[in-house]
Amino acid sequence: MKDISIELPQNIDILKLHTLADLHIGDTSCDMPLIRQHIKQIAENDNAYCILNGDILNNATKTSVSDCYSECMPPMEQVQTAVRLIEPIKDKLLAITTGNHERRTYQKEGINLMEIFARQIGLYDRFSDASAMLYLHFGLDSRRRSEGRKMTYTVFANHGSGGGRKEGAKAIRLADMACIVDADVYIHSHTHLPMIFKQRTYRANLTNCSSVLVDKLFVNTAAALDYGGYGDVQEYKPSSKDTPIIYLDGHKRRMWAEL
Repeated sequence: MKDISIELPQNIDILKLHTLADLHIGDTSCDMPLIRQHIKQIAENDNAYCILNGDILNNATKTSVSDCYSECMPPMEQVQTAVRLIEPIKDKLLAITTGNHERRTYQKEGINLMEIFARQIGLYDRFSDASAMLYLHFGLDSRRRSEGRKMTYTVFANHGSGGGRKEGAKAIRLADMACIVDADVYIHSHTHLPMIFKQRTYRANLTNCSSVLVDKLFVNTAAALDYGGYGDVQEYKPSSKDTPIIYLDGHKRRMWAEL
């Protein structure tokens, strides 16, 4: 797990957090117009920021379940395409994680394609080869306005693994993230099923030795893939391409997500 603390502007009233994951650039079923649309939305909104949460590249290899012979571009071209696409919003990237598709090359050859991407785009300090724990400081806490103190949210992101075919199994993988670390928001990808839910739990406050009830927001992201290829061959259900967007209030502890 990599800890990443980021100071954002104090004038943000509502932070809009996008997650780009499971883009599968290089797959013939990749919806490039949809990816460009998401990037344009992020670029045009001053209060919008982004996490890259793995499987940005399809990276089919000869030994992977994906069909390397049907790729529309080789892996290194996929890296360069991703760099060109993301370059306009690189100042809005909060974290970059690795997915199982990029990990294929590392497992066989010891080369991490997302690390190459992160170094090339100039954001290696925000790269994690596993999970990322974000500490986002922005806005102005209404309870501490006279002190000029910002709001702080914790966001735990991991591309994820497993999940099974059924919706319940995928929800369990998302909920289990809370067993790893205490956070305000949990972001899981990989299973291609857009999903949003909340849980409430007690959080220990070490400052005044008390327990405080807090909400936790759980978000599973979608993929930018049309139906076909490996999913069709293996009889997976077609997945919605609508992915949740997370909203964080800059003045009081309030968070939600919308599809």
